[in-house]
Amino acid sequence: MYLIPKYYLGFILVSLIFYNCSSTTRYSRTNDSPDNDTRIKNPNVLEVETGTASYYADEFDGKKTANGEIYDMNSLTAAHPTYPFNTLVKVTNLSNQKSVEVRINDRMPQFKGRILDLSLAAANKIEMVNAGIQEVKVEVLEWGK
Repeated sequence: MYLIPKYYLGFILVSLIFYNCSSTTRYSRTNDSPDNDTRIKNPNVLEVETGTASYYADEFDGKKTANGEIYDMNSLTAAHPTYPFNTLVKVTNLSNQKSVEVRINDRMPQFKGRILDLSLAAANKIEMVNAGIQEVKVEVLEWGK
């Protein structure tokens, strides 16, 4: 039988402890890099989130939203899984840098990577209707109550 010297076991143990204590990249809604953090450039931005946005239109037009309003596909609104209702956000299409400000008035199902459902009017403003889904940056300008 092969015996491992005690100092090897100690080395392995210490290595495992350091490995488990090392910092790792974790999911974050904000970009922690100072160079890319919009809040440094614009202190009015309260939170930044990037991910995929979609839009919804005809099928839901005229139906009640999660906050009780009637959905109007021609207004500048959006659905978010968790942001408080009436939160104002700036949405930037990352493929063309076009932006629109919208108000959160609805909820959406949580799909992996999907962070926002825009109204048709908002999707038109940032030219994402043809694509259907688009990578966007969402900047919270004012929290809803």
